[in-house]
Parts: sequence; C-alpha cells; structure tokens
Amino acid sequence: MEYRQLGNSDVKVSLICLGTMTWGEQNTQAEAFEQMNFALDAGINFFDTAEMYPVPPKAETYAATERIIGNWLENTGNRNKIILASKVASRSDGFQYIRDGNPQLDTKNIKEALHASLKRLKTDYLDLYQLHWPDRQTNFFGQLGYQHVEEESVELLESLQALGDLVAEGKVRHIGVSNESPWGVMKILQLAEAHNLPRIVSIQNPYNLLNRTYEIGLAEISHRENIGLLAYSPMAFGALSGKYLHGQQPAKSRLTLFERFSRYSNPIGIAATEDYVDIANRHQIDAAQMSLAFVNSRSFLTSNIIGATSLEQLKDNIESTQLALSSDVLHEIEAVHTRYPNPCP
Repeated sequence: MEYRQLGNSDVKVSLICLGTMTWGEQNTQAEAFEQMNFALDAGINFFDTAEMYPVPPKAETYAATERIIGNWLENTGNRNKIILASKVASRSDGFQYIRDGNPQLDTKNIKEALHASLKRLKTDYLDLYQLHWPDRQTNFFGQLGYQHVEEESVELLESLQALGDLVAEGKVRHIGVSNESPWGVMKILQLAEAHNLPRIVSIQNPYNLLNRTYEIGLAEISHRENIGLLAYSPMAFGALSGKYLHGQQPAKSRLTLFERFSRYSNPIGIAATEDYVDIANRHQIDAAQMSLAFVNSRSFLTSNIIGATSLEQLKDNIESTQLALSSDVLHEIEAVHTRYPNPCP
C-alpha cells in the first residue's frame, strides 16, 4: 500500500481510504466489522465517515455508521492503528432530526456535533474533522452554473474559529473541507493566515471519469497550496463498473435500491460509461479497477475513498493500487473525456 502526506501535516494516509456510508443501511455491523478488519490487514490506515451516514440519510438510521465504527474500535482496540475522519452536517431542508432541525456551521453546531461524534465513535479525538458541505448557496452536489443569492449564512471565520478551538483542545488533530468551491478553499486559507487559525489539510470532493470538474479550479489549488484531494464517488456510485449498463439492475446494489441516486444515470453519462467500459474490455482490464486506477494516478490526489458492500468488491477495489494504466489506455480515456466532458458533475 502506498501512503501519502495529508496536506502540510505529519500524517501519512493510505492511497485507498475506506469509505463507510453504506454501514447501517446496505451493510450490517458484522459486515462492516469484516470490511474494517480486511482493510486494516491490507494496509489501509484511513477510515472516513460522517455524522449523517449511512446514506441515504434518514432519521431512523442517523449516525448509525459512527456507532458501528465506535463498536469496532472498542472491540478491537485498534484506534491507534487508523487515521479516523468524520464530518459535520451543514444546512439542509431535509434534516429536521439533526440538532432540532437547524444544523449549520456555527460554533454551537460544530462543537455539539463533534462531541456527539466522539461519543458514538468511542474515541477522545478525531484525526481529521471536515465541514461536510458549505453553509452558503454555491455549486455542490452536482450543481453547476453559479447564481449568486444574497442570504444569511454562517461566516466562514466563525466556522474556522470553532474548528480552531477543537484543535486547541486536542479533540481534533487536523481540519478539512468537503464539497467546497475554489473560492471557498482560498477564502478559508486567507482567513486562517490572517487570524492565526489552523490550516485545512484536505478537500473531499467528488472525482471520477464522469466528473472531473475538480480539475478546473481546485486541482491547481491542491498543488500550489499543498491541500490534496480526498476523492469520493471514484466509481460514480458503481456505474463505472458497467454493472448498470443495458438496463441491468443488480440485486441489492445502490442504484437498484435507491432511485434518488440518479447523478450518474443521464443519457450522456451512460454513453460515456459505455465507452470507458469498452476501453477496459479491449485492454483486458477490469472496468472498476481501471476507473479507480485513473483516480489513483492523479498528482493532486491524497487518498481515494472507496465504498464496497461486499468483501469481494473491497478486495477488487484495493487491487486497483497495483494497476498502472498504459499510455494507450490514458490516451483513449482522454479521447472519451473530450467527447463527453464531465457529463455527470
């Protein structure tokens, strides 16, 4: 397993990060335990979760994923073997069950959320704590074409100061952002420098063959500011494996179970997926591993967050670290990207 530096910190994380958002919904606690044991044995030292997991989020399962991880940590005593990351939920109309229906990134919410996560995770600290999405109107979760809206939102400085307090108290080692825009990242860096506050070490945004929008503005920031990408949805909800093509609906798979996950299922996205899978087939490469290996090869990447619902999937995904894509494969991937640029942002 390859390990990469987490921003400007002294922490090194595995190239593959274990994603957890199916635990408590598509996966039982026993299955999650198996995944964590297997991942750790395979050299993965980086686990990522969030207070709102599992997904799709709902009141009945709220925070179940963190509780499962906490039970595993308690049972195994493996806390010192992993880099543990979680996230605080932000403003949303659908979260009436989170903090009296008013989750936002103010001081009260951030601190209350962190303390609740620590209790569920049965740990005294998090290695990385992330703002799950912005507390303002901007482009995230597939939205493009920024339209400015004057609104009341929590000032980024207040969010950063709250995180700074948690770092000073030793409850959080490092901080990061998720689903953030180039402006948001640079503004947070500016505020951290101006007010002597902790610097973010990571950006967790979507990145895959169907959505390379990260390259447009954030990739340069990753390099110049030493804040690497933690890529989520590297297989586009599993679509890039090809298992949903031609109307297939595999039993118990995410897109079969949950119709709300339509981000990677538009006609252009499906056409692009067919072409990417064709590249893999012609070069006798597993399509899922090719998709992950492409993400692994990006110079702005710190860690690739994979989510699996079975040990077999997890094993196959981890093996992507052993796959080096040839120049011919990369050239063909770029040709498809030119025909279908970012069909599923």
